[in-house]
Amino acid sequence: MTNKDKNQPPAGGPPPKVKSADKQARLAEALRANLRRRKEQSRERKTTDGS
Repeated sequence: MTNKDKNQPPAGGPPPKVKSADKQARLAEALRANLRRRKEQSRERKTTDGS
Protein backbone atom coordinates (compact mmCIF):
# COMPACT_ATOMS: atom_id res chain seq x y z
CA MET A 1 0.00 0.00 0.00
CA THR A 2 1.36 3.43 -0.93
CA ASN A 3 0.66 6.87 0.50
CA LYS A 4 -1.59 7.52 -2.46
CA ASP A 5 -3.81 4.57 -1.45
CA LYS A 6 -4.03 5.74 2.17
CA ASN A 7 -5.46 9.13 1.15
CA GLN A 8 -8.30 7.62 -0.86
CA PRO A 9 -11.60 6.97 0.95
CA PRO A 10 -12.97 3.42 0.70
CA ALA A 11 -15.09 2.86 -2.40
CA GLY A 12 -18.10 1.53 -0.46
CA GLY A 13 -17.93 4.13 2.32
CA PRO A 14 -20.19 7.13 2.82
CA PRO A 15 -19.64 10.20 0.63
CA PRO A 16 -17.52 12.99 2.10
CA LYS A 17 -19.47 15.57 4.12
CA VAL A 18 -18.24 18.66 2.32
CA LYS A 19 -21.65 20.29 1.94
CA SER A 20 -22.96 19.50 5.41
CA ALA A 21 -22.71 23.16 6.48
CA ASP A 22 -24.86 24.22 3.51
CA LYS A 23 -27.38 21.51 4.30
CA GLN A 24 -27.51 22.50 7.97
CA ALA A 25 -28.13 26.13 6.99
CA ARG A 26 -30.96 25.13 4.63
CA LEU A 27 -32.56 22.91 7.27
CA ALA A 28 -32.30 25.65 9.89
CA GLU A 29 -33.99 28.14 7.56
CA ALA A 30 -36.75 25.64 6.74
CA LEU A 31 -37.38 25.08 10.44
CA ARG A 32 -37.61 28.81 11.09
CA ALA A 33 -40.04 29.26 8.18
CA ASN A 34 -42.15 26.36 9.44
CA LEU A 35 -42.25 27.86 12.94
CA ARG A 36 -43.32 31.25 11.54
CA ARG A 37 -46.13 29.59 9.57
CA ARG A 38 -47.33 27.64 12.59
CA LYS A 39 -47.31 30.73 14.80
CA GLU A 40 -49.28 32.67 12.20
CA GLN A 41 -51.84 29.85 11.91
CA SER A 42 -52.14 29.72 15.71
CA ARG A 43 -52.78 33.47 15.87
CA GLU A 44 -55.45 33.20 13.17
CA ARG A 45 -57.19 30.41 15.08
CA LYS A 46 -57.20 32.48 18.29
CA THR A 47 -58.85 35.44 16.53
CA THR A 48 -61.54 33.29 14.87
CA ASP A 49 -62.23 31.20 18.00
CA GLY A 50 -62.80 34.28 20.13
CA SER A 51 -65.52 35.68 17.87
